[in-house]
Amino acid sequence: AGKAFRKFLPLFDRVLVERCAAETVTKGGIMLPEKAQGKVLQATVVAVGSGARGKDGEIHPVSVKVGEKVLLPEYGGTKIVLEDKDYYLFRDGDILGKYLD
Repeated sequence: AGKAFRKFLPLFDRVLVERCAAETVTKGGIMLPEKAQGKVLQATVVAVGSGARGKDGEIHPVSVKVGEKVLLPEYGGTKIVLEDKDYYLFRDGDILGKYLD
């Protein structure tokens, strides 16, 4: 995955994430067909931009770091394909929250 990000770096307050895999089996052991699987809202941050420039001219850093797990909105983001893998680009303000370990 590291090679793909040498070719692509988000700008400003953009965050590049990789969605987590959808659950294919329920806790009871039932296999779910692809259409029954919900949209995965959890993702891992793989690259971040330097931050947005505020009205005062100062750069405000992005609130998440590479490797953190975040909660995404159900809709939005820009799909990007790098090295045959799907990634999504979101603005820092669009990310709903991050998971704490």
